[in-house]
Amino acid sequence: MKKVKLSVIYYSMTGTNYQLATWAAESAKTNGADVRLLKVTETAPESAIDSNPVWKEHLSTTQDIPEATSQDLDWADAIIFSAPTRFGNLPAQIKQFIDAQGGLWAQGKLMNKVVSAMSSAQNPHGGQEGTIKSLYDSMMHWGAIIVPPGYSDDSIFKAGGNPYGTSVSAGPNGMVEDVKDAVFHQSKRTVEIASWLKNGQ
Repeated sequence: MKKVKLSVIYYSMTGTNYQLATWAAESAKTNGADVRLLKVTETAPESAIDSNPVWKEHLSTTQDIPEATSQDLDWADAIIFSAPTRFGNLPAQIKQFIDAQGGLWAQGKLMNKVVSAMSSAQNPHGGQEGTIKSLYDSMMHWGAIIVPPGYSDDSIFKAGGNPYGTSVSAGPNGMVEDVKDAVFHQSKRTVEIASWLKNGQ
């Protein structure tokens, strides 16, 4: 049985999506995958970061997390993205990373990657579903195989019932919904389906 190679790629200002990504990586390792936990490059101006102590502190505490590259996509059998919502869409940092993959796409190296996504916003109706679905639009252009959690486990309902991917409301006091089990399930499901494809099941 060949092991699945998973890249968990996130963008996070204050730590919410870093936590989601960390849980996804932990679950995937538990389920036998080789895992790379990666962040996309921060493109916000230093002045903006310096004006937000929580943002600045988070970047400081995660400075050792490697930045995602095209090589990490080429290496991976499966990819899990985690990103906050920006006006119901992807943050520029994640979009810039995706837009930079034209070379891999032109070579057909993004086709048949197994992909899933997670998101967050400040409130329950802040655009999490739209953010995940906008990422999936790009994945369709890649020819990737999208693996949403659907309603494949009770943990999805406990986490708020988002069938597109785990999403959470997060504010100054942290996460509102209890989503850890849903993240673990989504990651396990992604690895499982990638394993079926890799091993011809």
